Amino acid sequence: MSPSPFSSLHKDMASEILARVPKRLYPILACFSKNLRSLVRSPDIHKIRSLLRKDSLYICFMHKSGGVHTPHWFTLRRTENKPPSEKNHFVSVVVNLAFPDPNEHMPSIIACGPEIFFISGSLVPSSTVWIFDSRTGVSRQGPSMNEERLFKSVGLVGSKIYVVEGYVDDEIHQAESFDVKNESWEHAPRPELESSFLATANVSLDRKVCALMSVAEITVCYDTRDGSCEVFGLPKDKWWRTGVCVIDNVLYVYYARFGLMWYDTELKLWRVVTGLDDLKKVRSVAMAEYYGKMAFLWRDFAVVGGVMKEVWCRMIALDRSEEGINGTAESGQLMGSVPRGYRLQHCLSVSE
Repeated sequence: MSPSPFSSLHKDMASEILARVPKRLYPILACFSKNLRSLVRSPDIHKIRSLLRKDSLYICFMHKSGGVHTPHWFTLRRTENKPPSEKNHFVSVVVNLAFPDPNEHMPSIIACGPEIFFISGSLVPSSTVWIFDSRTGVSRQGPSMNEERLFKSVGLVGSKIYVVEGYVDDEIHQAESFDVKNESWEHAPRPELESSFLATANVSLDRKVCALMSVAEITVCYDTRDGSCEVFGLPKDKWWRTGVCVIDNVLYVYYARFGLMWYDTELKLWRVVTGLDDLKKVRSVAMAEYYGKMAFLWRDFAVVGGVMKEVWCRMIALDRSEEGINGTAESGQLMGSVPRGYRLQHCLSVSE
């Protein structure tokens, strides 16, 4: 393989260039050379992107009233001219989406670059797809899936969104992928495992779409290359649907009793992230990658005025060594308050 063109550039110059490359391309760049892999994972890249305000989080709270589920969206993003303790700005935003089916209040949601994809088919079979552009605040209906889906898992691998439908009523498994660049659907390898893919949470790991199931306490990972499936257990305790994320191809799940845990794919066992003994023991949490660190958000149990709950955030740096993964948490920042009945539903990393 020929040397990377970035190898001849000064590290600072290479970082300035790569910080302006769409973040969704970083996994591809990391495959070309060790030099590029080191550059796209370096703190310098995240610092420059932070100054450019390239990334943000979209957090969705769901509120049920009179049998109607209403989503309420907030963003977490960098702001200028603020002291370090106030540099992350938490603000309510409007995500305009009108699903044709009034029962479609819990679509599968996934982010790719600056766009958020809403894929129907949670309570009733559907093939509808909506796309929200975070840059313009405009939503549009995307190309429909080839088949109506139900009981599915959704994951992003490279520039393709995979939708994997589970085994229901003796029907065969089905899967298809959506090419984000060409906005077209095509059939994907059929999952070999005869099991439901109705998951509490979904992540992408090692080119696989992984369905985490709280009821069965297992994770089922569908390999997008050949349809093969791997199954491994989850620790036997309660976890929250948004308390799951993947950072640098490592799966993390937060448990109120055990703390922050990660799955060691080599040893095939769950391990505790060390160094986080002072992390507040809470249950309703949300986690996502944010400028190279983990953004750890939670609703405080302390009720404000009897009807509101505080939303707090701590940034956690994660360092991996031969011994395991150690976390270093920054001081907590009060982001704001939400009504007591709001439940965390989604937490998405959105980037340019």
